[in-house]
Amino acid sequence: MELLAPAGNVENFFAALEAGADAVYVGAPGFNARNLARDLRIEEIGAMIAYCHDHEKKIYIAANSLILEKELPDVIDTLGMLEHLQPDALIVQDLGLINIIRRFFPRLKIHASTLMTAHNLQGVELFSRLGCERVVLARELTLAEIQTISARTEVELEVFVHGAMCYSYSGLCLFSSYLGGKSGLRGRCVQPCRRAYSTSSGGGAGRGPKREVKGKGNYLFSMNDLDGLEVVRDLRDAGISSFKIEGRLRSARYVSKVVEAYRLVLDAEPTEYDTALKDAGILIEQAMSRKVSSGFFQSPRPQEVISPYHSGNMGLHLGRAGGNSQQNSGKVLRLKLKEPLAEGDRLRLHLEPSGERIAFTLKSMLVRGVQTEHASAGESVDMTLPPALSGKTWKSMDIYKVDVAGGTTGKGLSDLPVARVKKDILRAERQLLPQLKDIKWKAWENNHAVDEVAQASAPKKTGRKQQSFKRRSGSAKPEKVPLDWWLKIDSVKPLLGKMPLRPDKYLITLDKNTFKDAGQLKKYLGKQNRNITWALPPIMFDRELSRMKKNISMLIRTGFRCFQLSHISQIDLFEDEKVFLSADYSMNLVNNQSLLLTAEAGFEAAQLAIEADKETLAQAIQGYKQSGVPAAKRIGGRRGMRLGLTVYGTPPLFTSRVAADFIPFNKSVVSPKNENFVVRKRDGFTQTLPARPFSLLPHLHELKALGLDYVVVDLTGGHSGKKDMEEVADRIAGQVRFGKLSTFNYFGKLE
Repeated sequence: MELLAPAGNVENFFAALEAGADAVYVGAPGFNARNLARDLRIEEIGAMIAYCHDHEKKIYIAANSLILEKELPDVIDTLGMLEHLQPDALIVQDLGLINIIRRFFPRLKIHASTLMTAHNLQGVELFSRLGCERVVLARELTLAEIQTISARTEVELEVFVHGAMCYSYSGLCLFSSYLGGKSGLRGRCVQPCRRAYSTSSGGGAGRGPKREVKGKGNYLFSMNDLDGLEVVRDLRDAGISSFKIEGRLRSARYVSKVVEAYRLVLDAEPTEYDTALKDAGILIEQAMSRKVSSGFFQSPRPQEVISPYHSGNMGLHLGRAGGNSQQNSGKVLRLKLKEPLAEGDRLRLHLEPSGERIAFTLKSMLVRGVQTEHASAGESVDMTLPPALSGKTWKSMDIYKVDVAGGTTGKGLSDLPVARVKKDILRAERQLLPQLKDIKWKAWENNHAVDEVAQASAPKKTGRKQQSFKRRSGSAKPEKVPLDWWLKIDSVKPLLGKMPLRPDKYLITLDKNTFKDAGQLKKYLGKQNRNITWALPPIMFDRELSRMKKNISMLIRTGFRCFQLSHISQIDLFEDEKVFLSADYSMNLVNNQSLLLTAEAGFEAAQLAIEADKETLAQAIQGYKQSGVPAAKRIGGRRGMRLGLTVYGTPPLFTSRVAADFIPFNKSVVSPKNENFVVRKRDGFTQTLPARPFSLLPHLHELKALGLDYVVVDLTGGHSGKKDMEEVADRIAGQVRFGKLSTFNYFGKLE
């Protein structure tokens, strides 16, 4: 049983260990899911590894970012050095990274990150077969669901017990990426969930919706922090191997207090447990986190995980202020304190309505016109605001204390053997150079030796304009699209009538309603049912798997043979079945190594990540198609899996288990920047979607030139009506002028 703590920097590293952590985790340079923090240098990480092993502690390296094709050479260099330094394990998300480690760095142990969305026994067992010695479970599981998984597996399980919570299932959040390429799966999340949203009475963008702002209850997606103190004993009894604390971006004081609290409870004798729990709660309050809740441990539909009238800022709320005065020293704010305050404390300002946050260290303050170092709760203080607020305006401002003056341990970089480790690293780099060069050739360079990326990403000259699809007279079917295209819908009914669209294949979401209509669809289509692919949902809890397995078996007996999987572990639902399996974009495939692993697993088609930009797509496609694909995977005269991409639709930006009463379902939700979204319920999910679709339909020739084999037009989420389909047909035909739609990240940059 292990207490695992975050170490985003050297100060936090020592704070965690001295407070009683058995192990720490730090971010790998350049490819970890907290890239907003300063990366630790490889010699610092090496020194931490040496220190931990000398003191009988463990250290894990979070290498849990998605890896772009162009990043593979640098990643291979880092993996080579990490294998030399021998951390206790790497925490990974990317299937391509798993493939590289299995093939070339077998001495590195692997843990599956929570970003891999392991939410059932099937996922845990699949990741174990891929070589993961431990699986970090999804944070959305209840205590009962965790206990069920633990009782049926021998795989080590790690559970988050404290820290920040994401509104969306980890691994399924696209919101930050959709707003400008800042991918949460690559550690660049700009936290749109923390913003205030208003609701409107209109139907979305372009209709001039009237905003309805009710009080300040607009923090619809801002989760409270997780506090699992109450279930520590239950998790321990269930056999959980590691109790994980989130917080690589938090202060050393936070890390120290939270680790101390959990250490107290974990070590308490049965007769001391209640007292330990009470004392631990006091320590958590001193850590100055957000408001806390028990997350999903006690309920799959908790109401208290979000406080809609509170911004979700970390720290102690000192108060809310309106205006300010200008003095010689700058802008001065008067505030009546709710908590004590001292010079040197770290403060964070939250401006409304913009939601902008500015942090600064308090240099000085006045009480009744006299400068003072300390002020008590209830006193009014005048504090000089930071220069960053110059020229800014706000209606109100919340002030939070997020850290106190003074350090926690007094230890720093000089207490680590950095100089010795750096010499060892320089020596190892020379020795590893030939080996790493060979690995790069096998995993990357050989795949890019024929064509330059610029050639691969340039559209072929066809002698005609990009948008040249014309509709036949008297027919709703467009002329032949330059590559196969699939239409995704969430109802069988459109197929039973006259369709404005005639795709090459139909993707139908598999749920209780569409399954109920499958017999009627089979009777209507006859042998044409081979054009139907059933799309599985991304989340299926253990209690749902047996029913899904039965439904799939019945569909196969009925004659349906094509299925699209949203999670790689779903392949186990088709054991010994002769079926055509494709992968949805939710498998987050962005490099040739992840595509190779997917092909070897038995997939015959796969969509690349929907958030990928043009360069990322070009490089991954080129890398895969020039790699050594097994001969057994030759399909229709092609080498390897067919590669696809969703090119139209309103993808779920949040996929959540939260269905709180205050969420305005089926209404337009408006961001502070006037961006419009819609929140819908469907089959146990709460999904937040853009009000208008994105579209790459004018660029189909270019996508074919990149090497794609098929594209997907997604009309799920309430967009599969006749008018929606006619609009798609007209957009493909290119004869009707429409308003400009987003192109997601295609012409931007995925960060």
